[in-house]
Amino acid sequence: MSIKVGFEHCKADDLYMPSIWKDRVREINKIIVDKTGAGGDYLGWLDYPTRLEEKEIDRIIKKANFFRDHYEVLVVCGIGGSYLGPRAVIEAINGLYSQDKMKIVYLGNTLDPNYTAEVINFIKDKNFCVCVISKSGTTTETSISFRILKELAEKKYGKDKAKDAIVAVTDKSQGALRKLSDTEGYETFELPGDIGGRFSVMTPVGLFPIACAGIDIKEFIEGLRDGVKNYSSENLEENEAYKYALERHALYLRGCKVEMVVTYEPRLECLNGWLKQLFDESEGKEGKSLLVTSCTFTTDLHSLGQFIQEGSKILFETVTYFDEPNKDFEIPFDKDNLDNLNYIAGKNLSYVNRKAYEGTLQAHADVGNVPNITLSLKKLTPRSIGELLYFHMKACAMSAYLNGLNPFNQPGVEVYKKNMFHLLGKPGY
Repeated sequence: MSIKVGFEHCKADDLYMPSIWKDRVREINKIIVDKTGAGGDYLGWLDYPTRLEEKEIDRIIKKANFFRDHYEVLVVCGIGGSYLGPRAVIEAINGLYSQDKMKIVYLGNTLDPNYTAEVINFIKDKNFCVCVISKSGTTTETSISFRILKELAEKKYGKDKAKDAIVAVTDKSQGALRKLSDTEGYETFELPGDIGGRFSVMTPVGLFPIACAGIDIKEFIEGLRDGVKNYSSENLEENEAYKYALERHALYLRGCKVEMVVTYEPRLECLNGWLKQLFDESEGKEGKSLLVTSCTFTTDLHSLGQFIQEGSKILFETVTYFDEPNKDFEIPFDKDNLDNLNYIAGKNLSYVNRKAYEGTLQAHADVGNVPNITLSLKKLTPRSIGELLYFHMKACAMSAYLNGLNPFNQPGVEVYKKNMFHLLGKPGY
């Protein structure tokens, strides 16, 4: 097990009592495994990594390699988990300024014309390909963007060759995108009907764009399989994901209404965005649950740090920290020492970042009385991030059920859509 979960800086010991909660956790684990709880039809992700066939993995890799060999830019066209999941993994592994031969950009995640124009202007003179992701094919943001991309591709390559530059990840047998794909001859990959968008990064939704980014998806899948193995026990004392879910619940019952997920690496900001969708869309119902928000330290210590340290006590922090950096820098000696930094000359930047993490943890937890949970991993790799994503999915399911909620629906999302459709004059609204 590569994830070490630390609760020594928490303040919920009076509520976090495994001896009291263990039977309830065991009951919830049973309805998760048996898929008998609310939303149980969308628990296909539970064992999906172990059911994914090698021939399908190889087909994903083959098409991704074709894209990498023939095109400069991949446009991932999707919204919610359809883009947050793959983007989180791609940026975590390749960084924010990747030197990989294929550039990955994103569209279909906004209705902003300025952003859309920026992406179109960036790709129009390049050899670009498209991965459009939608179960239904009628999601407004994604469908509008794909119309634009489809037209641009057909003008650039001609209608017949454009089909080779487009891949669709969609429902196996129904929906507008499935019908279009069959008509146009796009190669398709299945988005399983029993896996919702925010859990779909383990499916071709995530696997195909990740492979296009040159990342080893077989290693990523092994990490997901590690998660299946490591976080399946019904025994609370043996399941770190369930311990984390219970600690979150205890802090919520104690009065903390906000969980701030924290990273010390900017390339993990999109991972935090994925966590916000995963937990907030799964749990934000019936006037209950935590609000999950995020920070990147040390950057945000110079903005939100003051509030965290001395503001109203409404939050706790969950910090994810990788012990070994993938790259490092030695701080140089300067003979003039005008900045007074020679006391750390010769130290690595990772050493300074580590001390900032340790000092902040002490400041917030011990002085500021802000509870902190720590998730420690050795090194950021495709395998470790695969396990980390599965860890959070399993924790999210347990956490929502502890609160008496359906983790797999999102009825509140439909309210803005109905209003928007009415204002746009869509028939039936």
